Amino acid sequence: MTGSVLAGMAVIFLAAMLTNNILLAKFMGMCSFIAISRNMRTALGMGVAVTFVTFCTAILNYGIYYGILVKDAPLCAADLTYLTFLVFIMLIAGFVQFVEMVIERFSPVLHYNLGIFLPLITVNCAILGVNLLMIDPERNFGLAQTAAYALGSGLGWLLAICLMAGIRQRLELADVPKPLVGLGITVIVTGLMAMAFMGFSGMVDL
Repeated sequence: MTGSVLAGMAVIFLAAMLTNNILLAKFMGMCSFIAISRNMRTALGMGVAVTFVTFCTAILNYGIYYGILVKDAPLCAADLTYLTFLVFIMLIAGFVQFVEMVIERFSPVLHYNLGIFLPLITVNCAILGVNLLMIDPERNFGLAQTAAYALGSGLGWLLAICLMAGIRQRLELADVPKPLVGLGITVIVTGLMAMAFMGFSGMVDL
């Protein structure tokens, strides 16, 4: 790769992770973010799983989209883009099932801690959002740019949930007003984190 291509990938990666954070800028994947961010170890495990699934499914769906679904694709001349949403969801669901089996096999404790939220990665809109945004005609991403965008988005989600887990653990010792205990203070902190990430605006952008 040339220096300009690598520089472009670095910009996309940093923008996806910071200025265009899929969670704090677009507020995708909020359900599991709020539910799993009570404990740092569990949040880290979920974040790594989401990052891995996001990266792998984006690469696979990129190949399917441009290899089969678009008009005059190498493997199919018909325009099948109307199936994009369905195909992407099916691939994500299958891949999540694979990840769940691997985690259950090698880390039963993490599998138990994640509980029902591990299968819910399937409907994590952050993953589907990344898969759909990568094919946005305005972005015009190639495979390398898609990989950088997917990895940056996944790590951005991981960063956000780990930050929230650390804050929530400290809040357990804080004097939080009763009406705000739990979900209330979590939503407020999420908003403050989103505002803090706005400080990266102008540094890098997609």
